Amino acid sequence: MNTFDNWRKSSYSGSGDGNACVEIANNHTLVAIRDSKDPDYGTLIFPSGAFATFVETVKVDTGHLH
Repeated sequence: MNTFDNWRKSSYSGSGDGNACVEIANNHTLVAIRDSKDPDYGTLIFPSGAFATFVETVKVDTGHLH
């Protein structure tokens, strides 16, 4: 089982207590994502390389991430 203890909120979180955000954690080989409003509901886990490719694709397609 993979344990992640370095959860952090997205820098694109909504105002206030960050009600509209995701949290992300990583280790050497995996990246995990969960909903900050309900962190026990479920976690998506991706290989680090696949997640990096996803983020780069979003940057190119939207031009919004920096």
